[in-house]
Amino acid sequence: MNRAESNVELPAKRAWWRRLGTLPICSHYNRLVVLVFVANIAMLGYGLNAGQWWTSSGIDLSALSAMVVANLSMAILIRQQYLINLLFWLVTRVPTTWPLSIRRSLAKVYHFGGLHSGGAMAAIAWFAVLLGSMIWQRYAGRGGISLALIGLGSGLFGLLLLVAIMALPGIRARFHNAFERTHRFAGWAALAMFWAMTLLFAIELNPGQALTDVLSRSASLWMLPVLTLSIAAPWLFLRKVAVSVVTPSSHAAIVRFTHHTPFAGSSTAVSLRPLWEWHSFANIPAPGQEGFRLIISRAGDWTGAFIEQPPTHVWVKGITTAGVAHIETLFKSVVYVATGSGIGPVLPHLLAAQVPIRLIWSTRSPRDTYGDSLVDEILAAQPDALIWDTAVSGKPDLVKLAYAAVRSSGAEAVICISNQTLTRHVVEEMEGRGIAAYGAIWDS
Repeated sequence: MNRAESNVELPAKRAWWRRLGTLPICSHYNRLVVLVFVANIAMLGYGLNAGQWWTSSGIDLSALSAMVVANLSMAILIRQQYLINLLFWLVTRVPTTWPLSIRRSLAKVYHFGGLHSGGAMAAIAWFAVLLGSMIWQRYAGRGGISLALIGLGSGLFGLLLLVAIMALPGIRARFHNAFERTHRFAGWAALAMFWAMTLLFAIELNPGQALTDVLSRSASLWMLPVLTLSIAAPWLFLRKVAVSVVTPSSHAAIVRFTHHTPFAGSSTAVSLRPLWEWHSFANIPAPGQEGFRLIISRAGDWTGAFIEQPPTHVWVKGITTAGVAHIETLFKSVVYVATGSGIGPVLPHLLAAQVPIRLIWSTRSPRDTYGDSLVDEILAAQPDALIWDTAVSGKPDLVKLAYAAVRSSGAEAVICISNQTLTRHVVEEMEGRGIAAYGAIWDS
């Protein structure tokens, strides 16, 4: 592949009705959100009719509570690191002899966040219905609901709304640190309030019965320990580990860890203040070597301070978790498009060589920024890699380069590791022309 291929003529996009499913609004993430909504609407229909959750004789508050717990459980558990790795493992067991149409859909496994968002929104909606029903039941003279329970429910509802509002894409992107801390601390507070509300709810709705008997029949009580353990699990693996840091330039740091050897296509969350701020980076293991590396590039105050004053130790938590590039084994060959420090998530796949790869890396002054040894390592793994120096040649048309690489190599898929805007552009342009394409979706 050579630079002349940046002048390749792109074919026209497929007819709009053929690429409707590739549009961002029809993403697999949004489809999962819609699926969750449809399922909940169906349950609401059941409750209004056959379920008789609302009748002149009273309201089935237990059924409403179960709907809250069911959706909340899905929202929390789908983010559990072990479950994420299991999903990726199951999907990547599919052989490349299966039809490409099936494999390209399975490769969207990283859109599982749609279940998280859909479940969280549905849980809040059901909680609003539950809270309103409790208030109505009390003031309609039905009894059984105390002001303490209503007050606890109102405070919990406020916390859930706060977490949801801070997770809105525009707010999350603009105030990411506030989003992260709200999710953490408000989430912990909400969990504690769920425990208190579950116990009080069980007592008040079952007067005269033994508390142990009531709780043994409570779905909420059985699920709360599971959810608590799921939330606590990453923190149970919190540890401070030694690192060595090389800064080839003022723009980048290469961090080496020796405490663990992860798999290619995974990431690690690191922090200097574990209760305050966490950042995830792609792991770079090398075949036959213990440990791994991370590439941290200057992209804000935290990364800037890390590069300028490299630490000797960092905090890590949880387990290494699969990311989007882990899907590469679903395809017979892949084109990777990376910009800047996006080479970090790609490098372990170049070194592992599990599938044939063509690399397009666009970055400014690669040797000056990331060091000769890293660039030489890339070229040793893939001599025909296209490393585009934007300081010399300007910014390339990555869509044209990706299409040319697919056409010349016969690759089945394109994986783009870049910033949000460019990733979405490359993925949409490729898929609009019938080429399977993947990239991070910034849903957390």
